[in-house]
Amino acid sequence: VHLVESGGTLVQAGGSLRLSCAASGFAGDFYVTGWFRQAPGKEREGVSCMSVSDDLTWYADSVKGRFTVSKDVAKNTVYLQMNALEAEDTAIYYCAVTFGTRKDLPLREDEYSYWGQGTQVTVSS
Repeated sequence: VHLVESGGTLVQAGGSLRLSCAASGFAGDFYVTGWFRQAPGKEREGVSCMSVSDDLTWYADSVKGRFTVSKDVAKNTVYLQMNALEAEDTAIYYCAVTFGTRKDLPLREDEYSYWGQGTQVTVSS
């Protein structure tokens, strides 16, 4: 399994970015893609996740209403649309994948098996 994030860059506060997480090395859509971020000097935190098979989603309170997760199954890609960006959104953003069906969405880092290399998002105020 290989995950590649892209789309991170420098953007002004109030702007928008769309991050992509392209997955390869597996088939089927019974998996969850999670988005996490780590700001300088802080622990990594969950931002959002999506169950690809049933479109169930979750958002952290800090991004709710500003970030939207979506998918393109044909491309095996999950996107994170980030609007109204704030300086506090500055971080390295990681996507991660875990397989199988479950009752509740996985929100913890240790619930994910595969990780991408991360993409830097910098929001200037």
